[in-house]
Amino acid sequence: MAGLSVHSVLVTGANRGLGLGFVQHFLRMPKPPQWIFAGCRDPKGQKAQELQNLASKHPNIIIIPLEVSDPASIKAAAAKVGEHLGGSGLNLLINNAGIAKPKSLDMETLEDMSEVYTTNTIGPLLMAQAFLPLLKKAAQEHAGSGLSCSKAAIINMSSYAGSIEDMYVWEFGQVVSYRCSKAALNMLSKCQSLAYKEHGILCVALHPGWVQTDMGGGGSFKPPLTVDDSVQGMLKVLSSISEKETGAFLDWEGKVIPW
Repeated sequence: MAGLSVHSVLVTGANRGLGLGFVQHFLRMPKPPQWIFAGCRDPKGQKAQELQNLASKHPNIIIIPLEVSDPASIKAAAAKVGEHLGGSGLNLLINNAGIAKPKSLDMETLEDMSEVYTTNTIGPLLMAQAFLPLLKKAAQEHAGSGLSCSKAAIINMSSYAGSIEDMYVWEFGQVVSYRCSKAALNMLSKCQSLAYKEHGILCVALHPGWVQTDMGGGGSFKPPLTVDDSVQGMLKVLSSISEKETGAFLDWEGKVIPW
């Protein structure tokens, strides 16, 4: 991944699935980041065991307790990351944490819709607000260069399921609350791209593909993509995008997805 060179990165939901995949792939880079902040809801829990094992072998991995639906948790995480960075900025914020509650339209509830929206849409909003000073600082450290993920960027993990124009795999699952939350996340990404461009921060919504994870691989159907293939593809995309793509909705191969 020669084109992507970051000093620091924060990945939310880093204890499994795509989040863990990102952490593993950052470690394998020819020049790994000096700081890999791995946000995780329950760092000491059973579901974080693999991440704990990695962190015990790699001192550049810092596990950060982080619940993206809790403003106090986000604020504490930003303070902790700032302490570790000691005056330097955060290059890359990957808002990966997300949830899905697979229900049809007539079974959707206020509680489920609110919970999914809070994690998938409001979480990335609050994360960007809290980490904006550190992202701005990283952008200032590369003043003069154009927008890039090596400089300062917010990557919101979206989904093709959030496309209104092309109702991706509707027959396979309505997952209404998830679709709505990702469509809203796409609009948030666009708003962030416009608001943060002046600060030198690139923002994109990224569809990882249909991936074999706990969330993506429910039921009898096996999704076509492995975590490794997806993350490898996404990092390739992140290494090549610039201001032309800020505000775009792309997939793991860099293709534009319809809104």
